[in-house]
Amino acid sequence: MAGAAARRVRGRGDVHHRGVLWLRGASSLTQVITTLPEVIAGLTAGERAAELLDEQPSVQDRPKAAGLTVTSGRVAFENVSFAYPGRLSRLVLDDFNLTIRPGHTVALVGPSGAGKSTAAQLLLRFFDPTSGRVTIDGQDLRDITQASVRAAVGIVFQDSPLMSGTLARNLRLAKPDATDEEIEYALEAANAWDFVRTWEHGIHTELGERGVTLSGGQRQRIAIARVMLKDPAIVVLDEATSALDATSERAVQNALNRLLSDRTSLVIAHRLATIRNADRIAVVEHGRIADMGTHTALLKSSATYRSYCREQSVA
Repeated sequence: MAGAAARRVRGRGDVHHRGVLWLRGASSLTQVITTLPEVIAGLTAGERAAELLDEQPSVQDRPKAAGLTVTSGRVAFENVSFAYPGRLSRLVLDDFNLTIRPGHTVALVGPSGAGKSTAAQLLLRFFDPTSGRVTIDGQDLRDITQASVRAAVGIVFQDSPLMSGTLARNLRLAKPDATDEEIEYALEAANAWDFVRTWEHGIHTELGERGVTLSGGQRQRIAIARVMLKDPAIVVLDEATSALDATSERAVQNALNRLLSDRTSLVIAHRLATIRNADRIAVVEHGRIADMGTHTALLKSSATYRSYCREQSVA
């Protein structure tokens, strides 16, 4: 009897012991199943990142390419035609000719897909022309290093990127050795110092990812301050105010007027009110310049420009 009872007790103990092992095993398996999607996602992201790092840009500097020498800042598009890789049968720019005199502002207007932003990308040498050439002070950009071209050109996008980190860190992307005083001067010129100086930590305030703590108008004025700190000879504005309300647009436009003063500038805009004072306005249609002149002259000579003005109630 005693032996049988002992065997029953040992049996129950074995079952209990195996149950604990099973529960522990189930818990570990649950953890593995729970984390497996994250592991797979991480591996996939790593593979994509590796593929991206292995990619070679379509635009390459020529052997022993020289650095750009900016003397006056004259920009010229000479018989430029361009089609994007993979769509060679469709010319985005077709025999495009444009000269921007030193210190002058030329604005491009026209429908979406007319080639306005493509012209800006060629000036920044994100692409090379299919035919013709783009020059700065007579130097063909294909003979110039990409780094030196982009060092000479400042750009303000419709949605200018900001990184996680302090305001000062974001601005020093344009000029790594900039002093705090230089940063404050650039912010003041960009109409941004009025709100920055109210922050507890001033220019050393954390902005958050993509400047999440800022309004659209504040982000644009900081982007303008960054270009002012860079102090380039040539400026490109690509729809810099199109995403702003009227109040923010006025503050940003005042800052842009200071930025463009005495600089060679290419402005892409849909809001005609922001470019009425440009030295020349080019109406772009189907990859070509259909008409060009001042705001007043185009109101008389271009039916297309007049229609744009009527649509936007621009006098």
